Amino acid sequence: MSESRADVSLSDRARGRAFAILFAVLLSSAAGNTALQTVLPAIGRQVGIPDVLISSIFSLSALLWGVMSPVWARVSDKRGRKPMVILGMAGFAVSMLGFGGFILMGLKGLMAPLAVFAGAALSRAIFGAVGSASNPAAQAYVADRTAPADRTNALATMASASGLGTILGPAVAPFLVFPLLTLSGPMFSFALIALVVLLLVVKGLPERPEEIPDNEAAAHHKPRARVRWNDRRIMPFIIYGFLLASVQTVNQQTLGFMVIDKLGVTPAKAAAFAGVAMMAGAAASLLAQWGLIRMLRLKPRQLLWLGAGCAALGNLIVAFAPDYHTLVVAFALCSLGYGFARPGFTAGASLAVGHEEQGAVAGAISAINGASVIIAPVLGVALYKWAHPSPYLMNLAILCGLVAYALVDPVMRRIGDAAAPQERRDEEQVIDASSIDATSPH
Repeated sequence: MSESRADVSLSDRARGRAFAILFAVLLSSAAGNTALQTVLPAIGRQVGIPDVLISSIFSLSALLWGVMSPVWARVSDKRGRKPMVILGMAGFAVSMLGFGGFILMGLKGLMAPLAVFAGAALSRAIFGAVGSASNPAAQAYVADRTAPADRTNALATMASASGLGTILGPAVAPFLVFPLLTLSGPMFSFALIALVVLLLVVKGLPERPEEIPDNEAAAHHKPRARVRWNDRRIMPFIIYGFLLASVQTVNQQTLGFMVIDKLGVTPAKAAAFAGVAMMAGAAASLLAQWGLIRMLRLKPRQLLWLGAGCAALGNLIVAFAPDYHTLVVAFALCSLGYGFARPGFTAGASLAVGHEEQGAVAGAISAINGASVIIAPVLGVALYKWAHPSPYLMNLAILCGLVAYALVDPVMRRIGDAAAPQERRDEEQVIDASSIDATSPH
């Protein structure tokens, strides 16, 4: 989409309203997912689902997310961003509704634990298969309608919706455990919230036929840039990001079980304490992203080793935390490190390529989140069941390796030293949400 069209397609007021709706889309999705993570360990213990199985509920969904995100991105180029946002929010609502229904039947003793697990996993898979349509479409909508000079800040604001959601989700989850619905209450509540946000998208998000990327490309014969996964310019950041996201997932997925075991309380009571710990972690992450990075003027290469180092120290403390309060502080320290490191590898990959390749790199980086949830939760919980400190010692080893990797890899060491690669500001270039080629060799 050309710069000129980005300037005139929407007035400032209409653009602000549209972006606010998309912010609500990303916020509600993140809050719902983290609320689910908060109560899931308690649900597993109360229903009688083994810890390893309950942690694997997200794995199928994550696999489908990784597979389907590029598909929906291509469809959004052909059909428009708005229909994909609508589809994704509808999938999120249906997924939460189905998940809550199966969990409620399990809590009431109406279904066997394995049947509850199967139904919940399939319901969650709907989010991975269909709910994955909204995120790339929302980000592409913002990029389509933002001038290059403003695009980074606009996308960063959209990304902060997830950070805010990780605070709100655990905060409100304990208040959504209603007497009749019990631990399934948060799922039904966020299904209702998703339907309200869906209505806002349908009624308030503008999109004209000529704004659909493939329509514009056909009219102006505009080519698209393609970036491959094994491009040497971004591969170090992909590797770093995948490993970092994986160890963060281990921390998040084992937190609820550790809270239950540290406090020795019932699973239902432990959900509120797990929510407090997750809120502390989210606040620490936002402190890094909204405050310390700007205040200290940290560069991507500094964020890479500093973030991994902070998270490594936090995992060391978590591994041997003697009580709940130490666990909360250590989890916050881990999250502070992740809050430094995530912008580090994201900005590093962005600075490594030219302007016309920004959309493809953003897509590659965002796909890391889904890939990191396929194996890491099951592995982390399995190690935790074997020996409580073991997943955090594994994280410690990986994070120490990432510190060394950030310090010695030539691509990551040089990022920001010289001017960014030449940005070919070709007005004939289209922003393409589906421009990731994950299979062809570079």
